[in-house]
Amino acid sequence: MLIYLVAGARPNFMKIAPIVRALQAQEPKTLSYKIIHTGQHYDRDMNDVFFEELGIPQPDVFMAAGGGSHAQQTAKIMVGFEELCQSERPAAVLVVGDVNSTLACSIVAKKLNIPVAHVEAGLRSGDMTMPEEINRLVTDSISDWFFVTEPAALEHLKREGKADSAVHYVGHVMVDNVLYQADKLAHTDTSGFETSAFKKARQDAGQRYGVVTMHRPSNVDDAATFTRIAGALKEIAAELPLIFPVHPRTRANIEKFGIDLGPNITLAGPQAYMAFLNLWKDAAVVLTDSGGLQEETTALGVPCVTIRENTERPVTVDEGSNVLAGTDPAVIMAEARKVLRGEGKQGRRPHLWDGKAAERIVAVLANELAKVPE
Repeated sequence: MLIYLVAGARPNFMKIAPIVRALQAQEPKTLSYKIIHTGQHYDRDMNDVFFEELGIPQPDVFMAAGGGSHAQQTAKIMVGFEELCQSERPAAVLVVGDVNSTLACSIVAKKLNIPVAHVEAGLRSGDMTMPEEINRLVTDSISDWFFVTEPAALEHLKREGKADSAVHYVGHVMVDNVLYQADKLAHTDTSGFETSAFKKARQDAGQRYGVVTMHRPSNVDDAATFTRIAGALKEIAAELPLIFPVHPRTRANIEKFGIDLGPNITLAGPQAYMAFLNLWKDAAVVLTDSGGLQEETTALGVPCVTIRENTERPVTVDEGSNVLAGTDPAVIMAEARKVLRGEGKQGRRPHLWDGKAAERIVAVLANELAKVPE
């Protein structure tokens, strides 16, 4: 039985990689798969080495549907994916996360009466200005099987009327991947990574360091907000050297708004997965507005200060090492300083974040698809 595994952006591949590895390890092999790259984001770093690091093969299909507005991109993906499903009909379509590809491929599959499995289902920020929130809501409104990472997601899906039999609390494939990659990193020569010199210099001097990532439009597209946050980062950097791998749009706005980050924040380019993991896993603190990084830091127990007013991943705050600071500079600085004084929260890894979520997903899919009439 053929399953299409849909990915549109680099973080999606981190989520499907453990599922691919679990499908490859099936005994007996009841499910086959094809990796479908919609091309939503073109990323020159997604080369042979990228897939080799993830332990998965290159995508079987590359649709090159990136670029344009949200509507244009979603439409291009829908047209391309419909042609694909009609030329070779899968038994099911598996989508991950909350990007436009997730939404587009779910709609196409359902209109062709192909069952849809949503990995990371039920997450909600409550913020309808986030495109990802709309993608999550629409995808969950039509999915057949919901693979859930945390208790709050279970509650959302129950409130939205999903049948208990369709909802599966399996843990988190992103955690599967970060544990797999961290283990691999322990046996990897990291000296060639762009940021290794920064890390080594700090460690050789007996210094700690922090890592920053910022890309959300609400933070970096508004000059006043970005300037306020940058002021907080500059203050923190006076006490703790920071390194900031900069998203291209963020870098453009730093220049456009004339933002001064001061001498203690080192700017770097976007990082490949292993290089970035090598950097943040040993950081004293991570300051971010990324959803995935909130979870990954919780998985490895690294203190995280999230520069957002809300999070769709509350388990990282309730149980993990994450603190939701909002965008008030005083709160951001206070939370970072707590960590530096050794007074930061001691989180734990949530239930089922044990590296085996993908195995559970594959077992459920094999069982569910065996029930679907030919």
